[in-house]
Amino acid sequence: MDKIVKYYSSFDEWGRLDREPIEFLVNLHFIKRYLPDHGVILDNGAGPGKYSIELAKSDYQVTLTDLTPKLVEFAKDKIAEEGVNHQIECRVADARDLSIFADQGFDASLMLGPMYHLQTEVDRDKAISELFRVTRKDGYVFVAFMSRIKHLTTSISFPNAWKPNHTADGILEFLDTGVFNHSDEGRFTGAYYFNIEDIEPTMEKHGFQTVKLIASGSIAGGMKPEQWDYWREQGEEEYQKIINIIMESAENPYILGASSHLLYIGKRK
Repeated sequence: MDKIVKYYSSFDEWGRLDREPIEFLVNLHFIKRYLPDHGVILDNGAGPGKYSIELAKSDYQVTLTDLTPKLVEFAKDKIAEEGVNHQIECRVADARDLSIFADQGFDASLMLGPMYHLQTEVDRDKAISELFRVTRKDGYVFVAFMSRIKHLTTSISFPNAWKPNHTADGILEFLDTGVFNHSDEGRFTGAYYFNIEDIEPTMEKHGFQTVKLIASGSIAGGMKPEQWDYWREQGEEEYQKIINIIMESAENPYILGASSHLLYIGKRK
């Protein structure tokens, strides 16, 4: 966990979401679709707080947690800038141990980061069990995963950027385990990538009922700024039609393997 804290203490996660806008827009679209009209929301592993702030602007009460103290402090500054201090509580917490919170204390819960970095099944089970415990009965949960097949594509396309996946043996080991530890110091922290077919069973064995599995990148995850500019230049009405197409396409199960990030939507039984 020390490596994760060190990495995210210097990495610009807010900027990443700005650079990859579709992931944020798609996730927020579906989160808002399933949230209750009002309530108390847990944003668990919230990073810099971008989702928390948007939910607070929609009049939800939000509790933000993250393992990295520097990210929590960054989130506090952003929350103050947006003037939603009174609606967001910030805490440093490990997703595997949410004992600072009561059972069924949240009307819905987000966990949009921790599952990337928990490399053992024991740790993943702890985080999912804790999410189940703190979410009320019939409450929705939104959990982000990274796709093993998409990272295979990325590794083959850009091998020297993803060592040790710059050799066939390195890739074969990654495909077998889903575990990735970058050979170059200071690059992407240790991670775990899921086989898509394992996501729903993993959540369901902990008591969640699957609602949907969404491709957060939809069909536009790889679009460059100049490609977005074309659609914006067509006018607001045309641009909004394109956004609607992107949102609808995110639900198409045939594109799950093309998306680097996936959003599981479930309901606590």
